[in-house]
Amino acid sequence: MEFLENNTLYIVLIISLIIWTGIAYYLWKIDNKIKRSEAMIIVKNNKKETN
Repeated sequence: MEFLENNTLYIVLIISLIIWTGIAYYLWKIDNKIKRSEAMIIVKNNKKETN
């Protein structure tokens, strides 16, 4: 418990890094989903144009 009392700045830093890492991961996953959706839309549009 003494470690937590003496190093509160490090604890706050670790927690904020964990939060920012989670936000970055979430944005990366959303970006991948958008890229896949855009690719599917392009393929569907190309199929419609050829018919």
